[in-house]
Order: sequence, then C-alpha cells, then structure tokens
Amino acid sequence: MKTRRQLLIGLGSGLLALPLAALAQKPGKVWRIGVLASRRGPGYSEWERYYVLVQRRLQELGYVEGKNVAFEWRFAAGDYARLPGFAEELVRLNVDIIVTDGSQGIRAAQGATKTIPIVFNGGADLVASGFVKSLARPGGNTTGVSLLLSDTTGKQLEILSRMVPKLSRLAILTNPANQVHVALLKGFRDAAATFGIEVLHFEARTPKEIEDAFPSVVRARAGALIWVVDSFLVQQQSRIAELAAKHRLPSMCGVIEYTEDGGLMGYGPDRRALWRRVAEYVDKILRGASPGEIPVEQPAKLDLAINRRVAKALGLEIPAELLVLADRVIE
Repeated sequence: MKTRRQLLIGLGSGLLALPLAALAQKPGKVWRIGVLASRRGPGYSEWERYYVLVQRRLQELGYVEGKNVAFEWRFAAGDYARLPGFAEELVRLNVDIIVTDGSQGIRAAQGATKTIPIVFNGGADLVASGFVKSLARPGGNTTGVSLLLSDTTGKQLEILSRMVPKLSRLAILTNPANQVHVALLKGFRDAAATFGIEVLHFEARTPKEIEDAFPSVVRARAGALIWVVDSFLVQQQSRIAELAAKHRLPSMCGVIEYTEDGGLMGYGPDRRALWRRVAEYVDKILRGASPGEIPVEQPAKLDLAINRRVAKALGLEIPAELLVLADRVIE
C-alpha cells in the first residue's frame, strides 16, 4: 500500500506532466476564438503559411478543437470593407477573444468591442495610429506582435540598390485603400532621396489595377519595383511576381515568402514564427493575463530572402555581400 507521501508525490508528478494550457482550462469550458482575417482561408497559400499556424500552435499548447476550443473564422479576402461587419458578427457570437491581422483588421476589431480581448499580428505605427498606448504597456483590450513595417523601408532601398547598382528610378506600388500606406510611402521617398533615387508612385486596389500598373511602370522607365506590404497585395504576390518577370523588372517587398512565389527578393520578419507567437498570446490571455499589460512583441530579427533563379533570368549577378547577408537563397 502506498503511503500518503507516495500518493502526494505521484499526484504532483502527474500534474507536472500536464500541459500548462490544460491546467488553465475551466472544467467543461469551450473557449471561442474569433479570427478576423484580412486575407483568404483554406485552399489558398495564406491559410497554410499563416492562419492555420495559430490553430496548430494552440493544439500544441493543449487546446483541442471540439473539446475545449472552437474557432469562428471570417475571411475578408483583401476586401477591407467587409472587416467591420465581420467584427460585429464575432462580437454578437460572444467570442472569448478576437485574433486579427493588419491595421484594417485592428481598426475593425477595436471599433466593434472595447471589452473582448484582441490579439493582432501586424499593423504599422501602432502607437501613432492609436491602437495601443505604448508597446511596453498597450493598455485597453489589445496586444499582439508587430511587423516593423516602417523600420524596413531604408534597408529595402539599400538592398535593392546593391542588387541593381545603376538604379535611378524606382516604382513604389501601394494600395490606396490602406491608410497606413501614406506614411510608408513617405518613408520610401525619404530613404530613396538619400540614395539619389527618384520614386514613381503607382496604386492598385484590384487585380486589374495591378495588371494595368506594370505597363505604366515600364513606360515610366522605372528600373525596379517595390510593393508595399498589404493584405490584398500579399494575396496577389504570385501575380505580381509573374508580371515583374514578364516585364523584366527586379522587384522586392517586405515579405520573405515572396521569393517562394517567384519574386526576386523579400526582406522582413519570419511571419510563420509570428503567427505561432500570436497563438501563445491567446494562450496567455485565456489563462488570465490582461491584454493591456502584455507588451507588444517586435521581431528580434529580419530576414533577407533572394531567388537566385529569378536573378539569373533578369541578368542580375547577386553581389557577394548580399549572399552573405541572405538568410534564404532559393535556387
């Protein structure tokens, strides 16, 4: 017969073996997580690269769909006008937490609720936009991870000018439906001025406008193109890469996965890792942490990805210093 001490030791060992998230669950409680997604869902690259990672990481933390967690998915597919209505739907469903991405998603979620916790991935100028009071202490019901979009403009220009040494005219493609792009465009203009590069601005908010922009870029004699990160443009990145190749235009952006879709270069954070971090933020809040007291996390590292095959097709020789800097080189 086991002694009381042996029983207590055995019980303690068993508790230590349980996942922390499992310990946090209220008996019989099924957490409802609303996902207000700016992009597309199952069947598209955004799903496998980004959104599904929240689900998978939460499963690793002890959340089993149908047992102690349920997801309510809403996909805007790049149409920002749909986000406020979707956010209101999630609030009416009385979800326990809302996960969203991008400035438009944050704005829609905050417009729908001041009480339900919101965890975001992305967004630019978070403090200046009023989304959080500070990165260290966000306040309110919102926290998450930042993409550092405004901090990469100068570095993108530096990298591109090394890849295209005689670059004098640069096309910048933005989405006029994204209010954040005004500030980001200014950042590119300021950075370009230090390199003596003229900026030519083009806009696209629909697939057709993307198609129409490229002949205009060529007619303007731009030597390269940078497209500014945006949920709509990200979901169109394969087509952007195709058009850039067709018009023999070196291109880059703040999304490293762009190179996987045939783009020349990408410089930015590992978005897959950030989406997994979003799940960990959700776990903290469901275990009782206050979103307003969880610091906004910024990427510890920005990666450079280069597609060597695309560079060769464009007749570009990748400088040795860029190969040294590159975290990923796609052959």
